[in-house]
Parts: sequence; C-alpha cells; structure tokens
Amino acid sequence: MQLDDHAEELASDLGVDKAEVKADLESLLEYNVPVEEAKASIRRNHGGDSGSSSSAPTAKSLADVSPDDGSVTATVRVLTKGTRSIRYQGEDQVIREGEFADETGIISYTAWEEFDFEPGDSVTVGNANVREWEGRPELNLGTNTTVAAATETVETPYEVGGDRDLIDLEPGDRGRAVEVRVQELDDRTIDGRDGETEILSGVVADETARLPLTDWDPHPELEAGASVRLEDVYVREYRGVPQVNVTEFSTVRPLDREVSDPETAPRMRVGEAVDTGGLFDVELVGNVIEVRDGSGLIERCPDCGRVVQNGQCRAHGDVDGEDDLRVKAILDDGTGTVTTVLDTDLTSEVYGGDIEDAKEEARDAMDKEVVADAIRERIVGREFRVRGSLSVDEYGANLDAETFEESGDDPADRASELLAGVAR
Repeated sequence: MQLDDHAEELASDLGVDKAEVKADLESLLEYNVPVEEAKASIRRNHGGDSGSSSSAPTAKSLADVSPDDGSVTATVRVLTKGTRSIRYQGEDQVIREGEFADETGIISYTAWEEFDFEPGDSVTVGNANVREWEGRPELNLGTNTTVAAATETVETPYEVGGDRDLIDLEPGDRGRAVEVRVQELDDRTIDGRDGETEILSGVVADETARLPLTDWDPHPELEAGASVRLEDVYVREYRGVPQVNVTEFSTVRPLDREVSDPETAPRMRVGEAVDTGGLFDVELVGNVIEVRDGSGLIERCPDCGRVVQNGQCRAHGDVDGEDDLRVKAILDDGTGTVTTVLDTDLTSEVYGGDIEDAKEEARDAMDKEVVADAIRERIVGREFRVRGSLSVDEYGANLDAETFEESGDDPADRASELLAGVAR
C-alpha cells in the first residue's frame, strides 16, 4: 500500500483532512517509525482506536525473523538498552534502542514506549512489528506490544551489556559503554533543532583505537586529558568512520585509572585502507608522485575557511582572503593512491619556512606558484610515512595528515612485502 493509500484510509476512518494526515504520517516515517505504528499513533492523536489486528503474531526464533513478517512474538535476553530523543511535530519523543538475543542470533530493537526491562533480563516480547533497517530485520515495540518476564532464563552465547573497546564499535550501535582518554575537546556552536546549540567536539582514545566524539549535552566531566567511562552512548558514521555520541541520557564518570592511548595507528596498504570506506586513524607508506594544484601559498575565506579562488568564496562571494599554506600530495604504494592533505604546520616543515617566508618568495618571483614548486622539489619521488584520518567519497580518497615523515624503510623489504601481498 502506498503512502497516499494509507493517508486516504486514515482520513476516511477518522473524518479528517487527508493532507493533514499525510503530513503527520510522513513526519513519523522520516524517523523510521514502522508504518503500522505510525498509523496507530495518528489514530490515537485524533481520538480513534489504534486499529490493531485481532490476529495473533507468530512466535519465532530470532534467526527466523524476516522483514516480511508483519509482527512476531519472541522470547529473548536483553543485551543492551540505550536511550535518546527524536523530534516529532515540534516535540521531543524519547525512544529506547538496543539488542535482543536468543540461542539462534541477535536482533536490534527500537521501543517507542517505556517498557520495564533492563540488560540481562529474559522477556517475552509479544506483537512486535518487524521492519528492515540497513538490510536487516529490526523489532519495533509500540503501544500494541506486550513485554512480560520469561518463565525461564534465555540462554545465549552473546555478551550481555554494552561494554566495548573503541576498535569494536560500529555505526548503528546503541547503548554502548566505553572507557577512554579524552585527547582533544573543543566547544562549538551549531545550528541545532532548537536554534544555536552548544556542543563539545573532540577525539577519544583507548588502548585499541582513536575515534571522534560529540557531546550533544555538554558534561562538565569531559575535559582534555581526562580518563572517563561513558555509558549509554550511540555510534553513527562520520566521514566514513564510527563517531561516539554522548547525549543527555549518557553517564560520564571519571575513572580512577589512566587510559592509555594507542602507541601506533594500524598500518595498512593504501588500496586496503581505501576499500574500508574510511578510517579515523591509520598509517600509510608510499611515494609522493604528484603535488596537486591548489598547494603551496593559498588564500582562505575568513568566515568559513574554504579556499578562495580569484577572491571568490563559494559560500560568501567576494572576500579578502587570508594567507595560508597547504599541500595536496598524491601518495602511491602500488596498491592504490590517496590525496594526502598537509595543514599549515606540516606544510611549513616540508617547505622549510612559514607563511611570511612563502609570501616573500612569491613577491620576489611575482608568482605564488614558486612556493608549490619548491615543495614539489622536496617531496615528489620520495617515500613518506603518513598518519592521519582517511575519508572516502564519490570524489576520491583523502588523508588529513597528522604526521608526515620520510620513510626509513628498506626499499627491498618494502618490495618484498608488496609482492607478498599481491601473491595472496
């Protein structure tokens, strides 16, 4: 049934305007509310009944649940439970999310009502709607769902609780807990759903990895250098990598131990790294085969930081650009290529001078390109070890470098390693 058909049915049953009902329905579906739960919510808002079906849902093991099932009953163990809010019709709605498990498998759930269960509980969930989420079935618990204590403990091989190392986090995780050291933290102001909103943005690390973090409800316990336990966080994708998100429902607790940072980033071949779709912290080794246009002495917009071309910013039009240094170098190791971007400080190191030095050289030559040419002479054809954050999109792969050092690897060893990888 199409959206118009659902709206027509609701409008007819409730005696209200179809356009109004359709708008309400679209708003709920935008937040991935299952269509039957959305319709039931609209019926309640307009004083009608929930429209629930009298047919009993089928009891199933989790491995047998399919997006084709309308609704199911399952006896499960609660693995995790997270809480966050969404905005519907100008109001915040609190939802609970996490994972259920039985002896056959794991399934994600979203609860649109408050249910009395916690991680570790064994419960029978009745009349839960099934939808497809990112190619997999997910249970949605609404007003027509029942939750009761199971008569026996559900045995499952899966770990109860949300504790994870950073290396094991994946986009879509809910109700996770991590113990980390805050490496970087900045105050930011963004245009949020309630207007200008203050958030914290930074980087956290444990012994296994480093990941970006956003605290949407700034917690005073979060500060640079602190070792903390973050409970009830969720993970979403940010520039191709997992991002830890702290909310008003999260708990931030100082630890009585110091969490160690990872000593090194995982080292990968360029092609392998690009195939992952993005990595927040990775080390690549390869030869610089080209320094791209737009390197050397450049100008940036004073408002947004974008590179200015001929006095024009794409966002702000005519501007008086501010001088800066940048390198965009193509790194190649034989398995793939990536554009390595060096910031002001790293560019100064490879250039051998600061912005004022570059401006003086450009004035003497009456050509800014001499700065880029000088950088080309220093790095093209040489092998470098680069650590940074890799993002991959339709425009290609870019590595924002944190370190950029000439490699001391033996060329023969590097060739043997590459040949061995090709042979595999």
